[in-house]
Amino acid sequence: MIKKISLLVLVFINSFVFLNAQEQHVKFKFTTQKVSECEYDLKFNAAIDEGWHMYSLKKVGEDGPNPTSFVFTKSKDYELVGNPTESKTIKEHDKVFDMTVEYFKRIAVFTQRIKLKTDKKIIIKGKSEYQACTEEQCVFPPADDFEFTVQGTALCLNNKTAATETISTHSTDTPCACDTAAILANAKTKDVHPTSAKAELHQGTSIAENTSAINTGGEKRSWWGIFIAGFIGGLAALLTPCVFPMIPMNVSFFTKQSKTKAQGIRNALIYSISIIVLYVGLGLGVTLIFGAGALHSLSTNIWFNLAFFVLLLVFAMSFLGAFEITLPSSFVNKMDAKSDKGGYVGIFFMAFTLALVSFSCTGPIIGTLLVEASSTGNITGPFFGMFGFSLALALPFGLFAAFPGWLNSLPQSGGWLNSVKVTLGFLELALALKFASNADLVVQAGILTREVFVGLWIVIFALLTMYLLGLFKTPHDSEVKHISVTRLFIAITSFFVTIYLIPGMWGAPLKLFSGILPPLDYSESPHGFGTNTNNASANITTPQDAEFGQFMEVNKNGIVHFKNHYEKALAYAKKVGKPLLIDFTGHACANCRKTEDYVWPDTEVIKRLNNDIVLVSLYVDDKRELDPKEYMKVQWYGKEREITDIGDKYKYMEESVYKQSTQPLYVLIDGDEKPLNAIRGYNPSIEEYINWLDEGIKNYKK
Repeated sequence: MIKKISLLVLVFINSFVFLNAQEQHVKFKFTTQKVSECEYDLKFNAAIDEGWHMYSLKKVGEDGPNPTSFVFTKSKDYELVGNPTESKTIKEHDKVFDMTVEYFKRIAVFTQRIKLKTDKKIIIKGKSEYQACTEEQCVFPPADDFEFTVQGTALCLNNKTAATETISTHSTDTPCACDTAAILANAKTKDVHPTSAKAELHQGTSIAENTSAINTGGEKRSWWGIFIAGFIGGLAALLTPCVFPMIPMNVSFFTKQSKTKAQGIRNALIYSISIIVLYVGLGLGVTLIFGAGALHSLSTNIWFNLAFFVLLLVFAMSFLGAFEITLPSSFVNKMDAKSDKGGYVGIFFMAFTLALVSFSCTGPIIGTLLVEASSTGNITGPFFGMFGFSLALALPFGLFAAFPGWLNSLPQSGGWLNSVKVTLGFLELALALKFASNADLVVQAGILTREVFVGLWIVIFALLTMYLLGLFKTPHDSEVKHISVTRLFIAITSFFVTIYLIPGMWGAPLKLFSGILPPLDYSESPHGFGTNTNNASANITTPQDAEFGQFMEVNKNGIVHFKNHYEKALAYAKKVGKPLLIDFTGHACANCRKTEDYVWPDTEVIKRLNNDIVLVSLYVDDKRELDPKEYMKVQWYGKEREITDIGDKYKYMEESVYKQSTQPLYVLIDGDEKPLNAIRGYNPSIEEYINWLDEGIKNYKK
């Protein structure tokens, strides 16, 4: 009797274990994603029961868990491209196997790329195996069947076409998963240039109306900002030893050489206009020769930024008194001799001589201004920048000629001019770091992080404060007997900047220097003091989507977005039924950071970006290499080019599809990639940004 009872208990236990083993703790959903005419990604989307986990594709030791595996039935109609890849794993010590393993919880995505060799519709079959465990038990179900249906095309039968498609093994973390074919399909014209007048989208829909209706409010503001920056640069140049002594000398020349006062004023005005024409002509000439788009590309080019960093470093050392930079004296003398001819031609060459003689002081200011102005991506930036600079430089010559009595109120040239030059040297040194930072950000080297940058600025502005207070002198300085009110106020400003920057070492946002400093997420401690004042990112997590969750992240403002994954973002937007907001941005884009620091943190903006739309940020200056399968040859700027990095791919997309070459650029599109409202450039108005989003969302719902 006891034996019978024992047998019944054993049968019951075995039956329980057997039934438990039959439960499917991992459920697969199979989907396909078309990559090109002959390539598909086969996706195994696994949903894992709560409390259970499944293991990675990687085998861990002889006594470790069984890895997940997929075995495909061989066929002449297709071939595998590389090995299967997997979404991000959790790596930690496993109590069951007593070793470090890699596994998945809740969701996992496995991808195998295949290339078709037929023009027919085929079914791809195979078997999958996996092991699933809890902390107490494991199950290892038998191999299960899977199948995918895909359609081939006539192109797949063409060996030559197929041979041009580079095949390589997938990496686990592909840097870009964007639709190359779609971008190429969108670029209808043979010679793509940002100034082209027309463009078409996938469905043949013209976007000429939308691009012409681009929101220009922010662009006008940026032009004013560039003009003001140029004007301030011109005022700074006036106070340098290269320019300031020329004011009374040249004005006196015009008033003494002219027969009447009216003639003296007229000559001085012609001289001032010549200065404006020369500098504006320089800005436009450089832009026309290289192209505004090319200049913008230079402004995000690693070697250009490094070269400019070295150049500004050399100029800063010159300003601080290490050596003097001058143009060849023979060239300057020839231009000076032409100014003796008299008449309007002579006056023009006098202005040209001023530009040459003052080069050592104005060169770094002009160069910096041109680079920053070129960030607008069109010719208007350099025009307004150089117009503001030359207007400030020319204004005193016209005014003092009209009112010569004012000359007596000018301070005498002396040691204070060298102090101005040294101060500019410190500022040039601080500015040089910005260009080094641009290069570092573009390649994501992680050398000049936010803390390093802020630390160097603290040292620079602290030393400038000490210099202005007379605590040390440079080789060409005269004795400081007393500190003037102007010098004291500049010292106070410099000391304020020093104090203001210190909390930035621990993550404070430092909004006064938004767009200049490296972004908050490029830090050694991005979640330190002051990083998220509204704690938005702490309360928001990425959606638990089996197919797209691995491509999404939460940025510093608590906004869920895709980063350099255009195709994934578009597919997700279609899936959830929301419009897609394309954010053409850049690591070295100052106005992009201003939008992210001032506009996006607004609670109403965050609410719309997280609830009503899907956001994808595309970095046009990201120099990381594409997967070789994503390489594409295009006609761009007058010749055939091969696009091999992420940034060029999205820059080409921006210029070919939307006919713009500026960042930030915001485009709201529907599932068919049609713009829902006017394309938007930089505009710091939060209210206008919200209204623009609401307009696009409303049009999408229609």
